[in-house]
Amino acid sequence: MALLPELLPDELEMTKPDKQANEQTAKHNKAMKKHKEKIDGCIVRAEEKRGVSILLTGNGKGKSSSAFGMAMRSLGYGFKVGIVQFIKGKQQSGEEIFIREKHPEVYFWQMGTGFTWDTQDRNGDIAAAKTTWAHAQELLQDASYHLVILDELTYMLNYEYLDEEMVLSALRNRPEEQSVVVTGRGGGEALRDLVDTVSEVQDIKHAFKSEVKARRGIDF
Repeated sequence: MALLPELLPDELEMTKPDKQANEQTAKHNKAMKKHKEKIDGCIVRAEEKRGVSILLTGNGKGKSSSAFGMAMRSLGYGFKVGIVQFIKGKQQSGEEIFIREKHPEVYFWQMGTGFTWDTQDRNGDIAAAKTTWAHAQELLQDASYHLVILDELTYMLNYEYLDEEMVLSALRNRPEEQSVVVTGRGGGEALRDLVDTVSEVQDIKHAFKSEVKARRGIDF
């Protein structure tokens, strides 16, 4: 009978199961199983079918970018999208160029007065805000729109360019299947209480503060 070759200590060690790796795998699988059970439970309980209202706020970069990402997602499914921008620079942004050229079916209205710190004309800004709000109001009353984006609307409330209750009422009474995304810093407690989802983007670090110029295709 042939004898098994004697293993050296290093070789013997290599044949042992990696106990630490196995423990990590078991711990990970247990955590993922628990997480799946939690998610599955939420899915089961989520029986209500209706449009949602989302507020993207905070001092960080990416609020409008996130909203336009949802616009692309809706367009991918063939849904009707309406976009109203309340405060943007006079220069066209990349997303506006893309949508107007590639998706002319999207309703796109821009206040077009430029940033409020550039205009320094409160009465003119209020008049422009009211005109722009009229376009937003039409979208919020039209059930054919799956998604309405009100970009930088919060500033109209912060600066008291628009009546808060008028805005909240329009959001509250929009068609049941319609979703709406509001972006911008602040917005007030009443708006936060009204919407279904609030996401706050933090300004942890920003290239602009390091005197890096805004880049086309990234920042505008």
